Amino acid sequence: MSSVMPPQNDRFDSATPIVAVVLAGGRGLRLGGGDKALRLLAGRPLLTHVLARVVPQVDEVVLNANGDPARFAAWGLPVVADGIGAGPLAGVLAGLRWAQLHRPRADVLVVPTDTPFLPDDLVWHLRAGRGAAALACAASGGRLHPVVALWPVALADALAASLRAGDRRVVAWMKAQGLAEVDFAIGPAGDPFANLNTPEDLAAAEALLRVPPRR
Repeated sequence: MSSVMPPQNDRFDSATPIVAVVLAGGRGLRLGGGDKALRLLAGRPLLTHVLARVVPQVDEVVLNANGDPARFAAWGLPVVADGIGAGPLAGVLAGLRWAQLHRPRADVLVVPTDTPFLPDDLVWHLRAGRGAAALACAASGGRLHPVVALWPVALADALAASLRAGDRRVVAWMKAQGLAEVDFAIGPAGDPFANLNTPEDLAAAEALLRVPPRR
């Protein structure tokens, strides 16, 4: 990751507002089924952990999930369905369309609901690392994380056309638009973009949360 550090008490390095779209529709089959976003980690839903990391960095948050939105009513956030069934890009498009209507000058931060250890400076570094590219995507340990990315609302129409044409290749499509890969360090607590997919992953995350912070 770049050695440039974010300024103190400055959420963004830009006046452009940020809308976060949390992809909350995962079914969590390897966790026993049901909404992955609602699975408990240290007594709180995974969604709550993700929001705790994301909310301080953005202006607005939207959830992407199909089905009855009432199951997310406790969070008081807009819930947008994608209605396409085309994987994560469909959820991204739903978030971009929402931003087109409500925050047309915004950038859209996309994150999944099963990454409870997202960096507190995620938005700042994605913006700083995007440069002249259209998109910025997080990377760590030599791996890209295409569902942790900063998108311009202007790509909504192009993405919609691609999905209608049947293109489901997330990374290939993003690279074709112009993608900056922003590398984040893996710290003592592990990869900040690690997904919790299995009971073992949940147990390991519980153990991390029990470790007292270093002074």
